[in-house]
Amino acid sequence: MISSKSIFSRIIFLHAIALVITAIVMPVVLYWFFKWAANDLHDRAMREQAQLVAHYLVLRADGNWALDLPPALEDIYSQAVGRYAYAVVDENGQVLFSSLKDRSPIFSAAPRSSEIAYLKTRRGDAAISGVSLVKEVDGRKAWIEVGEDLAHRDVIVDDIVADFFKRVGWITLPMLLFLLAIDIVIFRRALRPLLKASEMAKKINPTRTDIRLPPEEIPKEILPLVEAVNQALDRLEVGFRVQREFTADAAHELRTPLTILRSRIDALADGGISKALHKDIEGMARIVSQLLEIAELETFSIDPMEKADLRAICAEIAEFAAPLALAQGKNIALSGSQAPVWVHGNGEMLSRAVRNLLENAINHSPAGTTVEIVVEESGTVRILDEGPGIKEHERELIFRRFWRRDRRRAGGSGLGLSIVQRVADTHAATITVENRPTGGAKFSLGFARLG
Repeated sequence: MISSKSIFSRIIFLHAIALVITAIVMPVVLYWFFKWAANDLHDRAMREQAQLVAHYLVLRADGNWALDLPPALEDIYSQAVGRYAYAVVDENGQVLFSSLKDRSPIFSAAPRSSEIAYLKTRRGDAAISGVSLVKEVDGRKAWIEVGEDLAHRDVIVDDIVADFFKRVGWITLPMLLFLLAIDIVIFRRALRPLLKASEMAKKINPTRTDIRLPPEEIPKEILPLVEAVNQALDRLEVGFRVQREFTADAAHELRTPLTILRSRIDALADGGISKALHKDIEGMARIVSQLLEIAELETFSIDPMEKADLRAICAEIAEFAAPLALAQGKNIALSGSQAPVWVHGNGEMLSRAVRNLLENAINHSPAGTTVEIVVEESGTVRILDEGPGIKEHERELIFRRFWRRDRRRAGGSGLGLSIVQRVADTHAATITVENRPTGGAKFSLGFARLG
């Protein structure tokens, strides 16, 4: 089914309608022109014959008209042939000369004017077509009538006129279909720059705001739209850059006051208050660190040749997070492939993604439970916990920045999983969330395996 939203489909559809109308109208118009041309040739031939008969019509000295046709011309008007006939009529309507047996006029109701008249009549079953013209000598007038029996018209002309519509129709339809096929090729070639521009537009995303639609070869009717889109992309790139710079600058500026605040808290005499404040500062420092990670990810791009060992990354993260888990009465287990698992990606960014998933699992697991890291040979790492799980309607929300199920709960900023999502997008990785049958959540992060 043709889509009404496709320019190409609209052009082809409207052009096909135009071709169908042309296929119907053109043979009819051509038939009419051919018929008109045939009739014009007939009228011209009749006029020339009448003028030839008039040439041999003379007014004698005694005042009577005389007609002395040469034998060759007499043969043309003979009754044996029966195709042509002539008659000469005087001012009183009296037939002076006639090639008809009954010596009657060709056109009984012919007008007696000084102009050439093209006339038609019937004699029995025969249709007669011809002309009537006047010849004037010394004030005396005579009208020469010449007619042709249309049943005896040229056989070739009759056949062409009779079969013209059918013949032209069969010839026209394949020609118009061939023209439609050529038009499809032409239209596709003409729209190729637009298709190329649309393919480039698909690559534009927050990390590739430098891409612009190519104005070369774009039709001038579409060029203003392409230029307007490029100008809008320029403004968006500036906006993204300002936002990223603000986030990075704000995070950097916050680090110094936090460091100063930490040193001053250490000088407090009350150890309980100092410990509580240290915990708050660590939370703030983590938020600042995550904001810097987000700012860095916004401009990050992967080298096509870059690779990383997912097994080694997970082992390093498990070792790093073990003290944090033990401090909360929880355990960390690493299982799965014992051999290196090489995937396409940046090791530092993969480490950040796995670390954030692991920390999220640790924070939402009850004491005395184990958070498991499973590295599969396919290039997928799974983080399994024994926490409350993730409700189905929240599985999309948890990856949004600053989203938290319980905002009254301390220790979380809602940025960790958004970082994981950003790393996954950058690496064209897949991330899924499921609830385990035994309780808890299972996060799966899949990368493109090498080799």
